[in-house]
Amino acid sequence: MATTADMTLFQELFEKSPEIQYPKEGDVISGTIEKIEKKNILVNVNNQFTGLVISKELGNSVDFDALSAGQPIDVMVLGDSIERGLLILSLKRANQIKSLNALNSNFESGEVMTVRASEANKGWLLVDIDGLKGFIPVSQLTPLHYPRVEGADPEKILEHLNGLLTVDFQVRVINVDDGGKKIIFSEKAAMAEQRTKALETLKQGDIVEWVVSGILSYGLFVTFDGLEGLVHVSEIDWGHVNNPGKFAKVGMKVKVKVIGLDSEKISLSIKQLKDNPWDVLSKKVKTGDTIKAPISRISQFGAFMDLDGGIQGLIHLSEISHGVVKDIREHVKVGEEVEAKIINFEPHKKRIGLSLKALTPAPEGAKEDAKPAKKEGPSEEDKIDAEVAAKKPAAKKAPAKKPAAKKEETK
Repeated sequence: MATTADMTLFQELFEKSPEIQYPKEGDVISGTIEKIEKKNILVNVNNQFTGLVISKELGNSVDFDALSAGQPIDVMVLGDSIERGLLILSLKRANQIKSLNALNSNFESGEVMTVRASEANKGWLLVDIDGLKGFIPVSQLTPLHYPRVEGADPEKILEHLNGLLTVDFQVRVINVDDGGKKIIFSEKAAMAEQRTKALETLKQGDIVEWVVSGILSYGLFVTFDGLEGLVHVSEIDWGHVNNPGKFAKVGMKVKVKVIGLDSEKISLSIKQLKDNPWDVLSKKVKTGDTIKAPISRISQFGAFMDLDGGIQGLIHLSEISHGVVKDIREHVKVGEEVEAKIINFEPHKKRIGLSLKALTPAPEGAKEDAKPAKKEGPSEEDKIDAEVAAKKPAAKKAPAKKPAAKKEETK
């Protein structure tokens, strides 16, 4: 039987105990982790209630392995289970409210934050923050991550974007509505100050080491600190380049020379960091010398020899043999190494004319053909130049557009 003292003590404890306030659905409340079992969490709420967070209500912004008993936690009340005597709670939805508040704050302040995409589409990357859906449009990616794809092939663009799902992006929030239904992130905006600073210090003639960000038929795109420039196909190498991918791979560092700054269009060159092979060759040989090299190509005008530095020397059809040449392949074959005499050498025009027949005596009684009368229209040299130029890839519209290269007989 309770004594008067017991009743007094009970009365004092009752008066000192906190008022019991039953949580309502939608309330965000604080509690303490009581137990963790199979990715379900039991939460002690003010020593008055026990709540349950099931695995699907954990969210993706929490490191589950870092949670432990006794740790404070904020959760949202979803309802209750009368049968089990438990509150049904959500950690994910409580974090959504925190995340949305943080996104609004970042939008106002311009603070840079880190996100990782969980899904890719052809026009954007999806960022999932505890169920809040945000997007990084392709147009808001920096040059390093932008999908440089030949012909804008949508399947290849998607393949490229899927390869970015393991990347941590530094971004700024550039749009967020009150309900968090349209959240847009920008990687470009996060790099804006860095990019401006880099552009201010860059000048024509600089030699820099940048990273290859894209390879297309008309050249290499390279990037640094948010800047992107183009090494046009004509500036990759002194020799003929029909596949820029043979000279670099995406992600590799390359040294380039800045040869043009037009507003924000940056033109770069790799070949200008190398010796001009025409200058090198002019120090080694002269008209009248004999030179040995393999045949690289045969055309209707003659055969081309592959000289040092990628230079293509022409053995004109008329210089193959003293006799009538019906089929050049009866005299030389691609890959065959031959000796030829230099009969015309104009390094400044990037022309070198070679002759096979000049190394052999003319048959007795043979007469030199009279030179044909000069005709109106393009010269024979111009026709040959046009053929060589036609073998080069056509220039396409690109951010760093360069003037068309002068048509030439050899490269």
